[in-house]
Amino acid sequence: MGSMFRSEEMCMAQLFLQSGSAYDCISELGEMGLVEFRDLNPSVSSFQRKFVSEIKRCEEMERILAYLLREIRKAGIPLPDVEVSPVAPPPRQVLEIMEQLQRLEVELSEVARNKEKLQRNLLELMEYALMLKVTRGFVHRSERDRLGPQYEEFPFLEKDSVTGCTSMQRLGAKLGFISGLIQRAKMEAFERMLWRVCKGYTILSHSDTDESVQDPDTGEVTKSIVFLISFWGDQIGQKVQKICDCYHCHLYPHPDSAEEREDVMDSLRTRTQDLQTVLHRTEDYLRQVLDKASESVCTWVIQVKKMKAIYHILNLCSFDVTNKCLIAEVWCPINDLASLRRALEEGSRKSGATIPSFVNRIPSSGTPPTLLRTNKFTSGFQNIVDAYGVGSYREVNPGPYTIVTFPFLFAVMFGDLGHGLVMALFALWMVLCEKDPKVKRSRNEIWNMFFEGRYIILMMGLFSVYTGLIYNDCFSKSLNIFSSGWSVRAMFTEQQWTNETLRSNALLTLDPNITGVFNGPYPLGIDPIWNMASNRLTFLNSYKMKMSVILGVLHMSFGIVLGVFNHLHFRQKFNLYLVFLPELLFLLCLFGYLVFMIFFKWLAYSAQDSRLAPSVLVHFINMFLMKGDGERPLYPGQMALQVLLLVIALLSVPVLLLGKPIYLYWLHHGGRSQGSYRGYERVQRGSVEDLSVTLSHDLEEGVSHSDHPTGREAQPEQFDFGDVLLHQAIHTIEYCLGCISNSASYLRLWALSLAHAQLSEVLWTMVLRVGVRVDSSVGAVFLVPVFGVFAVLTVAILLLMEGLSAFLHALRLHWVEFQNKFYSGTGVKFVPFAFSLLPSSVDQEGLMEDVVL
Repeated sequence: MGSMFRSEEMCMAQLFLQSGSAYDCISELGEMGLVEFRDLNPSVSSFQRKFVSEIKRCEEMERILAYLLREIRKAGIPLPDVEVSPVAPPPRQVLEIMEQLQRLEVELSEVARNKEKLQRNLLELMEYALMLKVTRGFVHRSERDRLGPQYEEFPFLEKDSVTGCTSMQRLGAKLGFISGLIQRAKMEAFERMLWRVCKGYTILSHSDTDESVQDPDTGEVTKSIVFLISFWGDQIGQKVQKICDCYHCHLYPHPDSAEEREDVMDSLRTRTQDLQTVLHRTEDYLRQVLDKASESVCTWVIQVKKMKAIYHILNLCSFDVTNKCLIAEVWCPINDLASLRRALEEGSRKSGATIPSFVNRIPSSGTPPTLLRTNKFTSGFQNIVDAYGVGSYREVNPGPYTIVTFPFLFAVMFGDLGHGLVMALFALWMVLCEKDPKVKRSRNEIWNMFFEGRYIILMMGLFSVYTGLIYNDCFSKSLNIFSSGWSVRAMFTEQQWTNETLRSNALLTLDPNITGVFNGPYPLGIDPIWNMASNRLTFLNSYKMKMSVILGVLHMSFGIVLGVFNHLHFRQKFNLYLVFLPELLFLLCLFGYLVFMIFFKWLAYSAQDSRLAPSVLVHFINMFLMKGDGERPLYPGQMALQVLLLVIALLSVPVLLLGKPIYLYWLHHGGRSQGSYRGYERVQRGSVEDLSVTLSHDLEEGVSHSDHPTGREAQPEQFDFGDVLLHQAIHTIEYCLGCISNSASYLRLWALSLAHAQLSEVLWTMVLRVGVRVDSSVGAVFLVPVFGVFAVLTVAILLLMEGLSAFLHALRLHWVEFQNKFYSGTGVKFVPFAFSLLPSSVDQEGLMEDVVL
């Protein structure tokens, strides 16, 4: 079989890498992605390995690169696309790249610091100018009011009648001013605190600013309040200063006179212009540095990522006794061994080593990883299988069959021509736009989930179109493509109906026994006349329920048959007679017979004798009760055949329960000797005893002890009959009960199909038909919003909610009812060392999401 139907055959290989060429050889392997490395130093700490200093150097370069990328994105400079992925630089160039990055970091950080200082100074000057502009109004108001009104807030400061001085002036206290800006939210608390602490020895004037200013500390654009505080004495001034510091006020010196104020404002205008000029030049220089860095930063990111990955792999290797050769152990697909040798030869040639590196294939008792090669179409379906569990080594892969069965079972529950067409068109658009980097590299997780499953959605939509044609259902309406096979004319021709019959009866019945009424089945799907029938739901119930049972038995039987390929591949022929045959007989003798009765009833009874047709369900129940009194048999000899099938099903249970344990017990204690096993352990579905049986079959095929080395060979574990019997008992109970529950579980196909059809009909009846029935000229205008509501509800409820429900139920049918018949899913996925699969810290931060690599 191909690799899609069964995992690739793997082997353990040992690489001998010369110290001078090890770096280049690992680089070649990383470009090709052929092998998975094993850690040969599991007991050594990560900080004690040989190449830890090189890894730290790479991490330091990643930190600098992340800083450069953040600055480049902040400046809005686009990053160039990387057309050809650069190779990992040789070790001698690492120091050069490190020096370039450090020099760039120092230069950028210095320029960025200077720019930040200049911006802060500029913002402070702008705040100072705004404060002077607003406080000028306070001074003009005070001059108009003169001294009397100016000090009305100090009522206890009485003037001396002789000198005309206040008590504070006689004590030598001077009037001081503090001015600045404060956030609007803090103003009320600031004013209250100022009054309580200073006991009224201050005068506070404040005003809102019309202009929005940028905070020098946070960089946020806010509207602040300008205040001016007048106070008596230095002690009061110190208290006011501390209060302003607590509320993070921006304080600026207040001029003592109007002339000084004008001089300060002229100076501020001049300094602001000078700062803006210097700031523009600084920004231009910074952009030039970033433009130059952006040309190489993407290449550096890829090179550093590759260097770090190479040194991580070198830390997994071990040195020989001479410390001149590195030894590595890898899992490699057998078909890629030739490519592996070529990669080592190329690495040795690039490094100029005199002694080439080489590879040896070695036996191993470890479990090989599972490799299933996929492409962009099959990867989505393989992910559905792997979500249940990665397949065991070399067991049958359900992935290829899931490509057909999964969307088909989904479509059985979602069958609607219109809904399937909308889904298929949406998926087709994603497929056509799959190379667009904006679509491919979106940061939206929900969108990425849809995009990764675009081929699954496309297949589900196409299969839904097919089942919609079979159900003859398009947005809950039937399509009369080939004209109906039923005719009303014959009912009048044969004098069964008259005009009086039409007037006196709300419902009429078409009799197919009358010649000309039924002219034959509809060519494709269900006849559209059923859309008008009052018993439509009853007919569809019967049809879809029986169809669900048939599909379920076929699906489970197919899963049991696939187990045959596992038994044959792992050379467990006894499982064909002791596991496969009893399981298949148990399923077919019971539920296979139910499917037979459904088809027999469809073929044996026509419209003429349909009233005499017995109930299949009643006959199936009577089969277990072993009675048939009072029921018309489907065919002669039915009772005897049913008893025979029931006896076969019952006898298959003890064979399934005891056959395999007894055979294994006889195999281990009946005279067959055990021998060594070749190469690697095969991983089977089952327990430990299967390995011992495989070892015995290897002996039967002539594999001797001398054919392969014995140092790494598997040793068969001790056989325990009790464990084997317990394991088989659990399997037997699970299978026998599962056949019943799993068969009933497939009825979800019937239930969800009916639910989807009824929801679609409700939306048509209660939404769109309301707009269609308006006959006036307003009806065309009214139909537009009604159709919009109908479209939104269709997408939200029927496509998204119902589609997700059908998807989850199809997923359950594959995992529980289908895959557990033959698939163990206990393997380990093959993870090759490939640069394309290794994200760096820069990628994880999303700093290069717009770059096409």
